[in-house]
Amino acid sequence: MVPTSKDGEGAASGSAREPEHESEADAVVDVPILREPADGVPPVVDTAEGLSQACRAFAAGSGPVALDAERSSGYRYGQRAFLIQARREGAGTALLDPEELGDLSAFGDAIAGEEWVLHSATQDLTCLAEAGLVPDRLFDTELAARLLGLPRVGLAGLTETLLGLRLSKGHSAADWSRRPLPRNWLVYAALDVELLVQLRDLLEEKLVAAGRWEWAVEEFEALVSWRAPQREQPWRRTSGVHSLRDPRQLAAARELWTTRDDVARKRDRAPGRIMKDAAIVAAAKALPTSAAQLSALPLFEGRRPGPWLDALARAAALPDDELPRRASHPSGPPPPRSWAQRDPEAADRLQRCREVVKRRSEELGMPPEVLISPDPVRRLAWQPPAQVSDASVNAFLAELGVRPWQRQQVGAGLVVALTAAAEEPPA
Repeated sequence: MVPTSKDGEGAASGSAREPEHESEADAVVDVPILREPADGVPPVVDTAEGLSQACRAFAAGSGPVALDAERSSGYRYGQRAFLIQARREGAGTALLDPEELGDLSAFGDAIAGEEWVLHSATQDLTCLAEAGLVPDRLFDTELAARLLGLPRVGLAGLTETLLGLRLSKGHSAADWSRRPLPRNWLVYAALDVELLVQLRDLLEEKLVAAGRWEWAVEEFEALVSWRAPQREQPWRRTSGVHSLRDPRQLAAARELWTTRDDVARKRDRAPGRIMKDAAIVAAAKALPTSAAQLSALPLFEGRRPGPWLDALARAAALPDDELPRRASHPSGPPPPRSWAQRDPEAADRLQRCREVVKRRSEELGMPPEVLISPDPVRRLAWQPPAQVSDASVNAFLAELGVRPWQRQQVGAGLVVALTAAAEEPPA
């Protein structure tokens, strides 16, 4: 399963997703809006005594535990949680402040062994783990909806479609490091876990009825051990860096990105608030060698040139053999757009494999990237097993983390595609 963002696109596939909360204008007017949690808005837990009380309440509760987290990635450095919401039958809702409480492993112990219910779990698992919360079992409502091929998989869309309720307007992009948190933000936070268990139960019923419950179980089991991938050369994700043609310019972008990241970490501010990507690219293109030249760039006007000029000087001093290459794909095949020129047979294999996935996904009524992530399909097409067979392709995909249910759905078709490509090479 491709990790997805609560508010944006699939992290790996680029597939569009519904926003987590819809606007008032887009919602159906005759669906009632849920404006307040049923039990009221609880106070934020920010003391050791309050945490102990929450632990006792949740340990004594029953059934699954709904969880969510609010970050401040657009304002603060990193992806840590600034508020964690939990709800359980018999315990009510708790709003935990990890900045004040620190390690929340005691709360994790209180709900150990219980099923956690999250929406788009990959967006929260990392920051929850940083706070000491690691699940033993979980249910992802967004993932379940995608397995069912539902047209609206955002939390707002699911509550409206399945429960007949609209959620109060969201604050997902707000600065959750702010203190005290406004009451309307706390309402939003509490409502995010208010209905998760109800959604979970309805989605399980639908998965069972569709014969896809075991598929969901495999996905959920894989999510328990999911960890965010460590990006190689993260500076290459700078917006606009692809426009840099010269290796020396790339070196400048790398040094500027690294300097910005160091400054952002020390100040605990989002890197984009220290310097925009556009400023990094502009300076890397111009390669100024003096403070006057750097300050003359529009995006650097009024900015202290010291650290940025030092970064550019380091890039200028690098020997040629230490300059970064324009393209870097150390851990996988090159971008598919280059395959036709570099390896026409591989390009033909990829097209055939994609057709298999597309056809089967349409038959199942789910997005192709849910049926199987694009990456293992690319890797299989780029360098298939020496002897293509059901067993070899199954082993190849299993090594890349493709789940048994996914291999069962597309494995045989991929074998046929690879075999046909070998027998009918491209013209």
